[in-house]
Amino acid sequence: LSARNKLILQTIGALAAGFFIYMSPAFNGQLSFPFLKNISPDLGAGYILFAILVIVGASNAVNLTDGLDGLATGPTVITSAVYLVFSYLAGHSILAGYLQIPYVRGAGEVAIFCGAMAGASLGFLWFNTYPAQIFMGDTGSLAIGAALGGVAIITKQEILLIMVGGIFVMEALSVILQVGFFKMSGGKRIFLMAPFHHHFEKKGWEEPKVVVRFWIISIILGLSALATLKLR
Repeated sequence: LSARNKLILQTIGALAAGFFIYMSPAFNGQLSFPFLKNISPDLGAGYILFAILVIVGASNAVNLTDGLDGLATGPTVITSAVYLVFSYLAGHSILAGYLQIPYVRGAGEVAIFCGAMAGASLGFLWFNTYPAQIFMGDTGSLAIGAALGGVAIITKQEILLIMVGGIFVMEALSVILQVGFFKMSGGKRIFLMAPFHHHFEKKGWEEPKVVVRFWIISIILGLSALATLKLR
């Protein structure tokens, strides 16, 4: 499939998911912002378009990150683990009320899915770490990204995905900035190469060095996301 056709199919799938969530009796179109408990705009029907943006964006961000051995898998484990905690808390009315996060009836079941994804990714990482014996490819990375976006929507922690999945966001932004600046400047570049991890390779960093340092950043972002539970 061409990149265009992939994007079309992703959008159709995300539209179906967004519409299904919108039609749910328990639908809540309000957004939850980390650190800001009093700001919760209601998107109404516009939430469907927002869901498409989250799911398609997350799907392609993980896909762009999957360029080095274990680079996408490590942050996937961390992001899944963080959302395991948030989904369990979101599905518990007392804990959700105490921590001032949106209560989503039944969201606790998503914790099982998040645990399965974290565990499966850890098992995969055993063989995917440098030098990799197996690779996830588009089939894995696009599906994982879409799954993380879907979990963020179900748990009403969509904005939090920008923080906990910061590595994915950084990689996607590096491509957007590189391509945009290249076209606007007539051939000039911001980075030596995009996505961002290749920039460091061009600067002489060994692949394991880039991957492990990105993992460290992902761990810090994951812990920061968990810290938002009390800093509200």
